[in-house]
Amino acid sequence: MMPFGWHEGGWGILWMLLAWGALIALAWGLVRALTSDGTKHRPDRDSRDVLAERFAEGEIDAEEYRQRLHVLEEAQRYQVGETIGAHPVEVGR
Repeated sequence: MMPFGWHEGGWGILWMLLAWGALIALAWGLVRALTSDGTKHRPDRDSRDVLAERFAEGEIDAEEYRQRLHVLEEAQRYQVGETIGAHPVEVGR
């Protein structure tokens, strides 16, 4: 008599599938844990969103927020100026 074979109603195949699923999930989780840098990546955020988050969390004050936002806006104008052929403005004054 085979306790985990087809003779017992197929429970052996179910346990084997569950074991393989658990091993695959464990391997996937281990690979993600070892390759992650510890931050949650959100590709839909741009630099202004990150800046606003830092301001909201108190990492930077209002003056620094305004200065950095100004630099980002100037950089964006510079990039747009390059694409349409306009004269770009100086960034970082």
